[in-house]
Amino acid sequence: MRPRLPDEPLTTSAGGASPVARHQVVVLGGGTGISAALRGIKESGAEVTAIVTVADDGGSSGRLRKDYHMLPPGDIRNCLVALSDGDPLLGELFNYRFEDSILKGHSFGNLFLAVLTRLTGDFRTAVDRARGLLGVSNRVIPSTSTRVVLVASHPDGTRSTGEQCISRGGKPIIGMELKPEPPCISDEIKGVIDDADLIVLGPGSLFTSLVPNLLVPGMTEALTAARAPVVLVANLATQPGETDGFLLADHVRALREVGGLERIDGVVVNVAHVSDEVRARYQESGASLIAIEAGTDAVEGVPVVAADLVRLTEDGFLRHDASRLAETLGGLLEAGVEADRG
Repeated sequence: MRPRLPDEPLTTSAGGASPVARHQVVVLGGGTGISAALRGIKESGAEVTAIVTVADDGGSSGRLRKDYHMLPPGDIRNCLVALSDGDPLLGELFNYRFEDSILKGHSFGNLFLAVLTRLTGDFRTAVDRARGLLGVSNRVIPSTSTRVVLVASHPDGTRSTGEQCISRGGKPIIGMELKPEPPCISDEIKGVIDDADLIVLGPGSLFTSLVPNLLVPGMTEALTAARAPVVLVANLATQPGETDGFLLADHVRALREVGGLERIDGVVVNVAHVSDEVRARYQESGASLIAIEAGTDAVEGVPVVAADLVRLTEDGFLRHDASRLAETLGGLLEAGVEADRG
């Protein structure tokens, strides 16, 4: 029996050991957005697998992708660092970004993966070797082994090609595709989805990190057939140029209508109090916080999981707190497991 979420909204707060431990969790997204989820789940003791988009075409990743005809390494690098149990200095080394010379803009970890890909002859092999060096016991899997380009369709009949163009374009998106169309998801990806106790989407850029994973043939079918709950972690704020003016319901609709994922069993959303000063800071940057009204139990028919999920950075912006997010996901997992037993 497929596990279901509780009919009533689940409200959680930090404190106590996470029940996510001893379970298998799959997280889909891009490297920057899902890093907090990966760190928190790893530290809870669960076995976690990251399935990561490889549609990035900007910055260091885009340059290496073009120059070396390889998959973009940046999102993969971020996931490896988030899951590392090795010397923290290695994580700092992988994230180190050069600020001058011909290497300006490149991170050491991206260059390392590029060289390792050349030495091993295969990007996935390079990722696995990097896992060993960083002390990563969990898996990081590219959603496809094919070099793909993301293409978005807009209501005015135009199309935008490439992740960078899409995220900066500011046009509404009504459809997306990968070019060339990649092969069906690997047996490895299908296997980890089949075996998962919990499947997490995000957080991360809606159209350029989450949806690209769903566009790989076979992905939505595998998620729909999974025995585990499929849960969206809502972003904390809209993304200028990509989700301007979006409400939580718009994110859910986009995953269904653009990503083709009909099945979403729950959506985790932050309900912590946010000061007017922080709200103003987001408004000045062209973004708005994503929130729900008190007592909301569902959005677009999807049960809501409300929790205090955030921490405040030194520069005054919000980020997902890894431990709070892991605890909330753990409570959700236990609810699903209990439903399955019932």
